[in-house]
Amino acid sequence: MSRRPANHLNALALTLVLALPLAAQAHEGHDDAPPPAVSGESPRRQSDGSVFIPKPAQRQLGLRTLVAVAGEHPRSFELAGSVAMDPNAGGKVQAALAGRLEAGPQGLPSLGQAVKKGQVLAYVVPTAGVLERSSQLAQQAELRAAKGLAERRVARLRELADTVARKDIEAAESELQSLSARLAAVGAGLAQRDALVAPVTGVIASSNAVAGQVLDAREQVFEVVDPTRLRIEALAYDPAQAQDVASASLALPGGQAVPLRFIGAARSLREQALPLSFAGDAQALAQLALGQGVRLVVQTRTRVAGVRIPLIALQKNSSNQAIVWVKTAPEHYAPRVVHYQPLDGVHVAVTRGLQPGERVATQGASLLNQIR
Repeated sequence: MSRRPANHLNALALTLVLALPLAAQAHEGHDDAPPPAVSGESPRRQSDGSVFIPKPAQRQLGLRTLVAVAGEHPRSFELAGSVAMDPNAGGKVQAALAGRLEAGPQGLPSLGQAVKKGQVLAYVVPTAGVLERSSQLAQQAELRAAKGLAERRVARLRELADTVARKDIEAAESELQSLSARLAAVGAGLAQRDALVAPVTGVIASSNAVAGQVLDAREQVFEVVDPTRLRIEALAYDPAQAQDVASASLALPGGQAVPLRFIGAARSLREQALPLSFAGDAQALAQLALGQGVRLVVQTRTRVAGVRIPLIALQKNSSNQAIVWVKTAPEHYAPRVVHYQPLDGVHVAVTRGLQPGERVATQGASLLNQIR
């Protein structure tokens, strides 16, 4: 009976001794543990150069794609322009002679005031020198004296009409009429006023008028313009661009895009450039001021065949080639080397390397290019 407990104790001790090395090996084997499995939800670059990116990562990066559609697209370029008046709906009011400015029948017009064609805006009273005025007064006195003599002569001849030839009476009367007309002309010249009238119906765009102001001949006093008939004038420094204009658009300060109609191009240079003239919606252009600088986006008549994509979709590979990322599967994107031609500042036309119907990464394409 006393040997059985001893045997049981010996067997238990042997078991503990054998288990100690195994426990020690398990604690010392952290470096020998199998590596963790690679998660399938992390973006990574594949061996063929494509990129695997799961759906959650696509939403996190904000990826957006665009279906490639082939077509013919016009090229665009930007020109600097300014607001100009229609030559048939605007004009300048200038002084024809030197003189002093006086208000018109309704006073001097204010800026922005509406006027009608033929309306008198102001008067210019000629200013003559002392010698010139003295000469005119002397000439007026001589003509007045000669007229008096002619009147008395005509009266005597009429009294002797029975004995004097009719032709002598008619010659005296003609001389009297001539002296009267010359005297009236000299008198009108001393008190003449030059009326400044509105050349067209519109509003006063600019005014340099002050009552009593002394003007020089050909000096501009007013500028009248019809705000509903403004035009846009741009300068093209490349003659080829001036000959290839189809249409244009103008961005207003509020962001509204106004389509413009191309009227024509000049045939003489101005500041080493060819002026181009455009017309547009009257109400939209009426928001602009005469002479205000604007930027125009001009479309050409020649077109480029290809797939139109945003410029942000273009990236560079390690060989510095232009590429786009094409979505080949729900979670796979492949790079494609492409050839393109610029259309405008934000779009290009891919002429080779992209097939219609393929989905091209646009927003977030630069992030795809950085995945390794």
